[in-house]
Order: sequence, then C-alpha cells, then structure tokens
Amino acid sequence: MEDLILVKHAAGAPGLRMLGLGPNLLPHRGIDKLKSLLEENSSWSKNRKKKDLKIMLSRSLVIVSAWTESKLIGFGRATSDEIYRTVLWDIVVDGEYRKNGVGKRIILTILNNKYISKTEKIYLMTTNCERFYSKMGFELEKSQNLMILDKNSID
Repeated sequence: MEDLILVKHAAGAPGLRMLGLGPNLLPHRGIDKLKSLLEENSSWSKNRKKKDLKIMLSRSLVIVSAWTESKLIGFGRATSDEIYRTVLWDIVVDGEYRKNGVGKRIILTILNNKYISKTEKIYLMTTNCERFYSKMGFELEKSQNLMILDKNSID
C-alpha cells in the first residue's frame, strides 16, 4: 500500500493517549478511532472503555499504528522485559485493508524495535490467524498450555 503511514509511538504512546495524535503529530481523535478499530475488527476487544485504552497504552513499551491519511486501519503493541520475554497484543487490521501487507508491516516494525529486537522469546495469542503468524516465523507451541484466570468469574 503506497499511502500507508506507520506511526511508531513513543513508549506509553503519550501523543496518542493524551492528545489523540496520529500521522505527522496531528490530532486525529486517535483514541476514538482505536476503540472503533478494535470493536469492529476483533471478537476479543468488545466494549473496551476509552479510559482503559489509555491505561493499556501507558503500560505498553512498543506501539505501532497504521493509517491512510486520517483513517486508522491497523494497530499493534507489545509489552516486554526487554531481555527474556515479549508479548504481542492487540494486533488488528481493518477488514477492508487485510491481505495488503499492513499486518505484516505492523509486526515487523514492532519486532525490529530497539527495546525488543534482542528478546529471547516473543509470545502472542491468536484466535483465527495461525497461518498468518506461521508465515512470519511463529510456531504453535505444543509443550505449553495457555491458562486464563477470568477475574470476573471469581466469587
């Protein structure tokens, strides 16, 4: 995509988080657009609140957003200890723009970030995109089990 703009946000994404900045450091209602992108293009991020998205961003080390002009079309972030483990989170691309290399560019930009480029292992969880991630070198880990504690279900 020739008109794709990738924004590499500072750790914690202060411009996006506090001012809604997008490409060229211009205000683009970034948090509103991020909320919509997540809700409309994933099954796992419904009903996230804007204030919680801001906290999420503030705790993320690497944040990348993808834009065409003023439209947010992709997003991804990572948390990391910068040595042993990194986890990719919330990798999402607008349905209209899939199969154009947007997701791949987001992931490669995250993986090449100086804070995590030397991390021993990079984890991610996916619901439906195993083939996509395997093409990028990720492998299904059969020797470990994902365990989840849903704090809403604890009495």
